[in-house]
Amino acid sequence: MKYGFVGAGNLASSVIDGMVSSGQYQKDDIVVFDTSESVKASYRDKGFRTVDGTGDLENDCDFIFLTVKPHIYPMILSQLKGDKVYVSVAPGVTIEEIRKNMGRDAKIVRTMPNTPAKVSAAMTVMCHSDNILEEEFSAVRAVFQSIGKVKILEEDLLNASVAVSGSSPAYVYMMIEAMADGAVMQGIDRKTAYELAAQSVYGAAKMVLETGEHPGVLKDNVCSPKGTTIAAVYELEKRGFRSALIGAMEKCYEKMKK
Repeated sequence: MKYGFVGAGNLASSVIDGMVSSGQYQKDDIVVFDTSESVKASYRDKGFRTVDGTGDLENDCDFIFLTVKPHIYPMILSQLKGDKVYVSVAPGVTIEEIRKNMGRDAKIVRTMPNTPAKVSAAMTVMCHSDNILEEEFSAVRAVFQSIGKVKILEEDLLNASVAVSGSSPAYVYMMIEAMADGAVMQGIDRKTAYELAAQSVYGAAKMVLETGEHPGVLKDNVCSPKGTTIAAVYELEKRGFRSALIGAMEKCYEKMKK
């Protein structure tokens, strides 16, 4: 099977790099189209095949991944004339809107991965149109399983999921940066500070996923009476740590509805 990508920006790069790194897909399985000649040249330099238009991509590929910004979707969709499986990788664009812009009941898989796909640690949510064959959906799901975890949701929950998985790596990177800044203030060198902060976040996330314990229980287990951690937690609560995160997710969700 051949997998074509319309648009080759950061998210597409993360998915493509993750597919190849997984060992389950070869560079020959992937074809790239982008309007930027320099972007296409960079992919050719890495051993991928590129094409000059969406028509070429549809002729050569079984699955077409639409990895362009949402505001570009109408223009791209109007150019697609084939009978392929089209994989949407954009927030806020519904299956109904995609079909309307394509002018037909095309086969659509709507997905939202995140950039940790690049290191095979993505969280991808998915849904699909009612005319997708099981083997077609399984093939698309396998792509995203090769770069991390996959969750199938009803379409009306996909926008909400973007705030908690699609955009959330940015929140975590900000937290890691802030933690490292605090460590540097206490005399730890920058490289070590980032390593300590990032590994701690990674370990905490792994504890949630692998123990099945409620995050509140895991937090309580670290907070000794009159200890350093409960003092830090109290300061975070005073400064609105949780409400700031929930508010950020609400803003993300509202943006997608506009």
